[in-house]
Amino acid sequence: MDQSATKAVTETNDRPSTAPASLRADHQAPDRLVLQRGIFTGPSAKVSDELYAVVKGRAHRERLELRLDKGASAHTNTYFGRFAASYWQRWTTVTEVWATMVLDVTKRARIRLVASDIAGHRRIIDTAEVTASGPLTLTAPLDQYVDGGALWLEFDAIGGELGISAQTWTATAPDHVRPVAIAICTFNRAADCAETVAALASDAPILAAIDAVYVVDQGTDLVENQPRFQETLPVFGDKLRYIRQPNLGGAGGFTRGLYEVSAVNEHADVILMDDDILCEPETVLRLNAFANLTAEPTLVGAQMLFLLNPDYLNVGAEEVHLHELKHGQKVSKALRNTSMLKKNQERRVDAGYNAWWTCLIPAEVVAKIGLPVPIFFQWDDVEYGIRAREHGFVTVTLPNAAVWHADFYWKDYDDWARYFSTRNSLIVGSLHADLDGKAITRQLFRSLAEHLVAMQYGLVHTTLQGIEDFLQGPKILRDGGIAALAAARTGRADYPETIKHSAATPPVRSGDIQMRRAGGEPSRVTAVLIKRAIAQWTGRTQHGLIGVTREDAHWWHVALFDHVVVTDASQSGVRIRQRDKPRARALLIRTIRVLRRLRRDLPTLTEQYRAAVPELTSRENWERLYGIKPD
Repeated sequence: MDQSATKAVTETNDRPSTAPASLRADHQAPDRLVLQRGIFTGPSAKVSDELYAVVKGRAHRERLELRLDKGASAHTNTYFGRFAASYWQRWTTVTEVWATMVLDVTKRARIRLVASDIAGHRRIIDTAEVTASGPLTLTAPLDQYVDGGALWLEFDAIGGELGISAQTWTATAPDHVRPVAIAICTFNRAADCAETVAALASDAPILAAIDAVYVVDQGTDLVENQPRFQETLPVFGDKLRYIRQPNLGGAGGFTRGLYEVSAVNEHADVILMDDDILCEPETVLRLNAFANLTAEPTLVGAQMLFLLNPDYLNVGAEEVHLHELKHGQKVSKALRNTSMLKKNQERRVDAGYNAWWTCLIPAEVVAKIGLPVPIFFQWDDVEYGIRAREHGFVTVTLPNAAVWHADFYWKDYDDWARYFSTRNSLIVGSLHADLDGKAITRQLFRSLAEHLVAMQYGLVHTTLQGIEDFLQGPKILRDGGIAALAAARTGRADYPETIKHSAATPPVRSGDIQMRRAGGEPSRVTAVLIKRAIAQWTGRTQHGLIGVTREDAHWWHVALFDHVVVTDASQSGVRIRQRDKPRARALLIRTIRVLRRLRRDLPTLTEQYRAAVPELTSRENWERLYGIKPD
């Protein structure tokens, strides 16, 4: 391992990082800015080529080149092939785009520039019959797409082969191009992070457009020790900065990138990026181009495709329902859990915020609203997006720009992260909404009651722990979440059903397990909850060892039994739930006491958290958490 390469990019944690020179100044713009490129195959064999271009007939694909045999045809009316005309017309200063390409024509070819509307109806915008090789440009005004619609290209190889390369969508460039940095937060996913960094280095035009990459390593399995990372370092030159710091969660890792870049250039953009994604480098180009042409400084987010089901979109755009303490809610008319090989998002849907699997944040936002709140994990991206909007900065979730991230429904709801989700939802709700204490406590009681009858005692404990810590007020955020993380993890060890076991060798006799499928969801849910609670309390449940699949693990089904083997959502093992009346009684009493206090103290706590925001989000507070010594 070349230790000198590591030393050249590693920064000590007691002072701000030294920024690359290119990050310190705006860049001279070309005559035309590339908004997106024509990509014909993905970054991994796991990804379907039809997310990029659909071909009929024989053809040969490369990353930036497509060659059609005689009689073949192709179109880019695909997830990554479409140009999101509606979003560009609504949010940017662009009024016309050029679709430019270099053609290798042996006889004759037909090229069409095609558009859709909000209903998906197809119309031809421009067309060309080509008999000679060379460059070709088709143009389209952006004047009929406010509510929906996209642009794409169609190719026909007539009478001979047709090669397409150097295909770009361009627009008149702004006066200058903003510098951009990427900040990757990582914790003990060293191999994944090294691959993400390598993906950025694999695309020369993307690498040239990036002014800095900050890898913020908060773990003990260090990225710098990965051979893949060491192999990649020379490609970045002086652009890569490797920072080690205490584990302050996603909030602390991503904030470090914002902290570093906003100190260097008040007009720079920072793209926050998860460590464990499958990175599509083209997404960096598209987010950056969009941000350079928005009418006002704008947060620009990438969409998320599922890593295990790579053609499926998580959601077209998300919003938050603060009064219900719910984030990740689908914006009306947005696609959700949809195969992008089968359907396109024609309608423009406006996001309330964008999660930080990949999201661009302009420095003007940081200068105006401060840094994120140090809530460690969960809801930090939500809070920042809400606060930005309250100060006039919108978030755009840009279609046709995405990364692949671990599928959420493969993560079990019953884990330590529920502590942060509960606590932080209350914090964010208090900061940005006038929560109704009566309604909130009723909702929380209902949820906790469902967990109790489902014999998820550890989940009830973890949820109550989050509420109890919220009740301590802003002082709970003093250390950035380090103590809270330890407590959330260790407290669950007392609850056997939180432990995952091998499905092949569970701590019960496999021969005793009888599978029981769930029926339909009850129509009178409240009545059923009361009935299940009485049955659990009195022991009038079905006895014996029952097996329940993940898809059937509804509270109203599991609560019928007193000893259940439930498949973990990860499909990597099982958990054993068993009726425990004394424990259920203790948790019920604790629930009533905690929720009574929450209802009583919520107005006072709301005032305390709101008053603490300026100090919590200040550079000085984050410097203290990072251990940075002021100059």
